[in-house]
Amino acid sequence: MRAHAGSSKRIFIAAGLAPSLLIYAIFVIVPIFWSAYYGFFDWKGIGEMRFTGFANFVEALRDPVFWLSFRNNMVIVGASVFGQVPIALLLALLLKRGTWFQRFVRSAVFMPMVLSSVVIGIIWTNIYHPQTGLVNAALDAIGLSDWRRAWLSEPDIAIWMIAIPVIWNYIGPYLIMFLAALHSIPSELDDAAELDGARGMRKLASLTLPMIWDTLKVAIVLCISGSLKAFDLIYVMTNGGPAHATELLASYMYNSTFTVYRFGYGSAVSTLIVIISLLLVAGSQRLMRREAH
Repeated sequence: MRAHAGSSKRIFIAAGLAPSLLIYAIFVIVPIFWSAYYGFFDWKGIGEMRFTGFANFVEALRDPVFWLSFRNNMVIVGASVFGQVPIALLLALLLKRGTWFQRFVRSAVFMPMVLSSVVIGIIWTNIYHPQTGLVNAALDAIGLSDWRRAWLSEPDIAIWMIAIPVIWNYIGPYLIMFLAALHSIPSELDDAAELDGARGMRKLASLTLPMIWDTLKVAIVLCISGSLKAFDLIYVMTNGGPAHATELLASYMYNSTFTVYRFGYGSAVSTLIVIISLLLVAGSQRLMRREAH
């Protein structure tokens, strides 16, 4: 009887998940493999496709701009992982109680996620504007006019300036995730930890982090995958310039595909992005599994 009930439950769960999995497969999994297929051809989007084997992949790996885009993307990945996640976790710990003021701060932190990335790009472009931007105006106000810069026009600093709005934009979702995880910790464990004298950093290291470790792992995966497909903010703020200083893999792929109409080459680049993303995600999960032990 129990076996029959368990079987019925599994069938019910499978039936509930099937539509979502089917839609996901059609619109995500199939296009990934279809794009990988196109990567083996020289194709301009229309007309005849000419099979070239691994030529597109080799060309991408030999292109200095591809590796510059990869390096810039690693800056964004690092800023996301070591910026968004710690800040969101710190805010979640501070805003856990849920007073009216803390609820207001939660809403304020989450608000950038509701805004369009185009709007955020325009806002931060104006903040960084060399003549009328808030950054240079603030430097003038505190007597640091010598520090004024054209923040998005100097190749040495442009990618780091882009990293700031990227961090600011996506703290909100991780804050909500961590708040949910913190509220799922049984209050009995909190009370027992305090009775044992565990407070502050000791409580964080011995109780809180182990209890929300799976949520942290999910956040890291989302950070890496989201950073590697970042495009719209870059496109609005700098379009990859100056001199490819803010070019990311996604914008490199877009320009290679739709600017010069090399759909086969762009498909090869997108496949490489997927491979890089899988390697980084797998590496991060392996490192965090070891840390967990």
